[in-house]
Amino acid sequence: MKIIAIGRNYAEHAKELNNPVPIVPVIFMKPDTALLRENKPFYHPEFSEDIHHEIEIVLKVCKEGKHISEKFAANYYDEIGLGVDFTARDIQQRHKEKGLPWELAKAFDSSAPVSNFVPKSQFSDLYNINFSLDINGQTRQKGNTKDLLFSFERIIAFVSQYITLKKGDLIFTGTPEGVGKVNIGDHLEAYLENDKMLDFYVK
Repeated sequence: MKIIAIGRNYAEHAKELNNPVPIVPVIFMKPDTALLRENKPFYHPEFSEDIHHEIEIVLKVCKEGKHISEKFAANYYDEIGLGVDFTARDIQQRHKEKGLPWELAKAFDSSAPVSNFVPKSQFSDLYNINFSLDINGQTRQKGNTKDLLFSFERIIAFVSQYITLKKGDLIFTGTPEGVGKVNIGDHLEAYLENDKMLDFYVK
């Protein structure tokens, strides 16, 4: 399996980092070693002093496909969950300044905590889903899928023109505004509507 992630898919997040709002999806990837499951603790890496949280809706791909038409793309995912795209912002900034890839800032071990997944059929409107991240009992990020720049179907169609999607692949769909630094000892709790999906500590 692979993890495909979409950058700058909420306009206000792009603006808060002084990035241009994209006109096509911005894609990066994480290896399977980035996965962190079952609410296990996230161990803050020593190579960064500025690890940021980015809460995201995650799609689970349910069948193989490539060159998928947008009108059929909804058939290629059947469950959604939540994930945190941990980002070494200090490393990312240095790499952006030099025009270098983001992998060291995005793809490090355990940089992708992921919740359990729930059937998408339980949501009456996939483009009106609230999700949020609390740290130490205070809400830091709140998003709603109505604000996506690129829909789930557009993302799947776009990615599949370049990269074959396989069953079990995960697609991180972008983070809303409010990203910020995590510290050792922080308690992270993430909600999909009113259901707590993630509950873990930074160590």
